Amino acid sequence: MTMTSKKAYTTGLGPLVTGVFRARFPYYYRNPEGMPQEKALDYYMQSIEDVFEECGAPDTVAAIVVEPLQGEGGFIPAPIEWVKAVRNVCDKYGILLIADEVQSGFCRTGRMFASEYWKEAGVMPDILATAKSIAAGIPLSAIIAGEEIMESAAPGTIGGTFCGNPLACAAALKVIEIMERDHLAERSCQIGEKVMARYREMMGKYPVIGDVRGLGAMVGIEFVKDQTTKEPAPELTSAVVQACASMGLIVESAGTYHNVIRFLAPLVITDEQLEAGLDIFEKAVEMSI
Repeated sequence: MTMTSKKAYTTGLGPLVTGVFRARFPYYYRNPEGMPQEKALDYYMQSIEDVFEECGAPDTVAAIVVEPLQGEGGFIPAPIEWVKAVRNVCDKYGILLIADEVQSGFCRTGRMFASEYWKEAGVMPDILATAKSIAAGIPLSAIIAGEEIMESAAPGTIGGTFCGNPLACAAALKVIEIMERDHLAERSCQIGEKVMARYREMMGKYPVIGDVRGLGAMVGIEFVKDQTTKEPAPELTSAVVQACASMGLIVESAGTYHNVIRFLAPLVITDEQLEAGLDIFEKAVEMSI
């Protein structure tokens, strides 16, 4: 948690790790007012250049860490054109590009890893970090990289008491086998299509919904006080969460402004369960307006 920008996780903790600097993530829905869309990429890339100028020169930066789809930040997919531009910056300065797939990995986004969308566009991360769904609830995480990177560490520096836990590794192997056997990446896309269709329908009915976005079955819905001003509506979002809970549906909020509800259902959910959950969710929105 030492890298997180979510203050709820860091309040009262410290000192935190030094040398971690943050640039603006491309949140196109909330571009600066009046900025034309064609200027957005330059704006967000300038934020990285500002970090080099104000925080750490590029030749002192080891890596740029990117979530292919932000989790706590509000389920915002990283635009491919931005990812390509970041890759170019990394190549220019000899900086590693790390894909943080702790939340987006293992079929959540319609691919085994969300960064596979990058690969389809001709871009690859140098290192991939993952955890959570990797072992079906048994604690496990993984760092994946090419041989050149993995062999570059000094002998004896990669290891620890819990490395290579046999139970967790066995669970992960079975999880991967089942995910591939049951085509859960494809199922994720099917779920996401149903959710996005329903959310877009709701967006036309309820002016408190400002944006819907995501990849596969990892979908965010953002609540606002007004679709024109885009003023965040965190109180309404909290009310929707509570209304859902009162009807037996557990949902979770996210986002910098605490006004996003994230869809992150089990990939083995049935169509009937999905429809029932969406019906409850829409009823909760109606009750909370």
